Amino acid sequence: MGFSHSPAGFTFSRVLILATAGLLLAGCTANRYLMVPKSNLGGLSNSVQSQRATLVTMEGNAAARQQQLIERQDASTETILNAIAKQVKKPSCPPVQPRTACPKPEDLGRAAHLNGKLIVGELEKFYLANANQVYTARIDSGAETSSIDARNITRFERDGRNFVRFDVPVPGTDQFVTLEKEVARRVRIVQASADESEHRVVVELQFAIGDHKQVAEFTLADRSDLDYEVLIGRNILRDVMLIDVGKEFATELPAKLTQPNGDDS
Repeated sequence: MGFSHSPAGFTFSRVLILATAGLLLAGCTANRYLMVPKSNLGGLSNSVQSQRATLVTMEGNAAARQQQLIERQDASTETILNAIAKQVKKPSCPPVQPRTACPKPEDLGRAAHLNGKLIVGELEKFYLANANQVYTARIDSGAETSSIDARNITRFERDGRNFVRFDVPVPGTDQFVTLEKEVARRVRIVQASADESEHRVVVELQFAIGDHKQVAEFTLADRSDLDYEVLIGRNILRDVMLIDVGKEFATELPAKLTQPNGDDS
């Protein structure tokens, strides 16, 4: 079919070409965009709103589950801490002790020692524990048995055993202290100034010289005509004391023994 070259025919041909181009452009646009009929826009809007509500619900559920998980973890942690607190004792500081004054060292008396032996002079202060009296004793290595001044010596029996009652002087006075002791043994004493021997009673007495305390045997004898009430012989000196002949009163008794009513413990 041929086209007319008349103006009317030319116009028709232009219109046809433009219409064809419009169809081609519409086809290209349809490939890039989704063309939705206007009648379906309401349904699409409802669907979007429904999905949005679903998302909000899911977010709320997730937040609730997260909060529950946090609460469970907090409760578990609290349980563990309570269990630890029950098993572990809470530390506490010890009570503050009041300060006390340091005790004074006990007065044991004064005495020098050599190789474990007490060094004594020719004269020493002698504490007789049984009578709670302090005498002056002469140290004599020539005498075998020690001796003490005793008066009114009387022997008697008690429960089938031999005892003796005697008086010892209180130094510096005319008074006496009466003691009773069981007889340890009897000894025979021979003196150069007498023709006959003398039997003397021996008793055990507790005494102290310096810081040395001991129980030893003493013969009972009237020493009123002698200078010293006590004689320390070899039965005490042996293995216990050493004599320094150049000294007197080389030892000193504890102060508590030299006071009135001294302690004999």
